Amino acid sequence: MHEEGKQPRHMREREYRKLFGLEIYLTPVFVISSIAIVVFIIGSLVFQEGATKLFGDLRVWLTTNLDWLFMITANLVFLFCLVVAISPLGKVRLGGAEAKPEYSYLTWLAMLFAAGVGIGLLFFGVSEPITYFQGGSYSPLGIETVYDPGTVYNAENVPDTGDPKVQTAASVGIATTVFHWGLQGWAIYGVVGLALAFFAYNRGLPLLIRSAFYPIFGDRIWGWPGHIIDTFAIFAGIFGLATSLGLGVQQVTSGLNHLFGIPVNPVTMVLLIVGITAIALISVMTGINVGIKRLSQFNIILAFLLLAAIILLGPTGYIFKSLFAGLGAYAMKIVPLSNWVGREDTAFFHDWTTFYWAWWIAWAPFIGTFIARISKGRTVREFVIFVLLLPTLLCLIWFSAFGGTAIHQFLTDGYTGVTENVETYTYELALFKMLEGLPWTTLLSCVAMTLTIVFFVTSSDSGSLIIDIIAAGGKVDAPVPQRVFWCTVEGLVAIALLLGGGLKALQAASLATGFPFAIVLLGMGVCVWIGLSKEVRQSE
Repeated sequence: MHEEGKQPRHMREREYRKLFGLEIYLTPVFVISSIAIVVFIIGSLVFQEGATKLFGDLRVWLTTNLDWLFMITANLVFLFCLVVAISPLGKVRLGGAEAKPEYSYLTWLAMLFAAGVGIGLLFFGVSEPITYFQGGSYSPLGIETVYDPGTVYNAENVPDTGDPKVQTAASVGIATTVFHWGLQGWAIYGVVGLALAFFAYNRGLPLLIRSAFYPIFGDRIWGWPGHIIDTFAIFAGIFGLATSLGLGVQQVTSGLNHLFGIPVNPVTMVLLIVGITAIALISVMTGINVGIKRLSQFNIILAFLLLAAIILLGPTGYIFKSLFAGLGAYAMKIVPLSNWVGREDTAFFHDWTTFYWAWWIAWAPFIGTFIARISKGRTVREFVIFVLLLPTLLCLIWFSAFGGTAIHQFLTDGYTGVTENVETYTYELALFKMLEGLPWTTLLSCVAMTLTIVFFVTSSDSGSLIIDIIAAGGKVDAPVPQRVFWCTVEGLVAIALLLGGGLKALQAASLATGFPFAIVLLGMGVCVWIGLSKEVRQSE
């Protein structure tokens, strides 16, 4: 461990301060970010009509004018991770040559996967492949549409599965979904995680976003340049999390209505957020090695049980066919899908790809920090393989099973339960409509809702823990009231966004906070390259 960039004593030995009788670390980052977010919550709840219009307009402006920035960022970080992994820099061990991993491979993968994509897989696992398969305004790369929304389909008049156009639409539907959940997205997490892990474990700096910028700013990271960087990270993390929590509660509410007739309204969604946030509070108070670790392990087991049930009870042969066809289409389409120049499929490009990269970037501060927190002892090459390749493979299997089953139900039986919901943009019901076509519908639907809730909890508790570390100036043992504050704030932001514009507001929040952090992300890539290169030179 090197002494360069060591945190100043006044930050290392910061004492607790009293606020409303509670002990907290009253840092500039905590004060600025907490006040700004509380003001946002109050404003969104008081002026809901104005907030709805503001979020809608903001979403359109950002996707139209900043699409190039989000695409370039996603592409550059992906190429960066590949180069680092195959270069001599890949042999650097996070924590030094003698460092040992704290977690087994399986636990490590379970924790990063559960925190990284959980709710999204359940919300979009069925609806997104079907959306691209149906084509229309959301046809990626202008793939020819094989689904006619004006036709009443049945088993007799569905498109011919042997038609090459149908096969292309199905494979591209899977491939495009994996594109949004695969290598580029995980590379965004990977750059943040790698930068923080290296500067924390190999340079002795605190686990803060600002620490990655020591090669550029030097000791100025302990002043306002560092405060600004960490504040951007908290904004991005909070609103990225709120987007996922909002999507999750919409899906749970729709599932409860579909199965038990519970009304879909703001009251139900608010009560669900309150209840699930309360569960997350219990988990976050027990720390990473108890609540978060055990919930992540439970989550990954339940997810694989649901995945296995879909594969076994669904069209098993077609699922595996979709997997290999989707993998091939992904390899062929990743370059044109990554291009941002002269795109004619603007509705797809702006509403889906641009939003996704902004969402991944918004999540990056907290997921990247969380990944860094659990990755000590791994080599850089090992880190890249686990953070990029394995989750992408799991996502491919997941979307092939869930999306492939829904496509097969339509092509063989003329079942339009999923396609009709996607047509009306009620994506939150697509999963439950697909499960209607399988045996044990009620049981599988209950498992899916339970999984969504637990993913909700693992995202909220791990996010609260990481945001708390950033706000407390790198302290990993911040007071419990401070953890409770951030966990509560996440739930309140999700409520404010849902009531102040719904899905469009959730998307706008991710886009707005992802924009400034995209610049931070590119800077982190430069800094970790400088740090790793110096490490290799010193070891020779």
